[in-house]
Amino acid sequence: MDPKVEKLFQGKNLIFIATINTDGSPQLTPVWGNYTDNHILINTAEGRIKHRNVKNDPRVAVSVVEHDNPLNMTTIKGKVTEIIPDYDYLHANELTRQYMGINEYPFKRENEKRIIFKIKPEKIFVMPEIR
Repeated sequence: MDPKVEKLFQGKNLIFIATINTDGSPQLTPVWGNYTDNHILINTAEGRIKHRNVKNDPRVAVSVVEHDNPLNMTTIKGKVTEIIPDYDYLHANELTRQYMGINEYPFKRENEKRIIFKIKPEKIFVMPEIR
């Protein structure tokens, strides 16, 4: 992965994930995530529309735009290769530290089960630097 792209995933930059609805139309959601071991990891909850969509069609697109410089961005096409339980909130807490600077995920809902989309990037576009 391009170091510029890895740095985008390390910041407090929202990630936008596009999934495909059953009628073929796109569905877009801002999420938290990170990049590790050649995969993008997106945290969400079981049963949400993006979860239902990914179970039906694993193809996704992801975009990350730097908060302070919107011209520094990437778009990535890939596939969800695995859906990993995060019922203990380890990944959610890691992302909470990254995005909010606090230790524990503050948005827990009763009976909510967190999961992680493990995405294998297939096509990566990196915005060239403007000189």
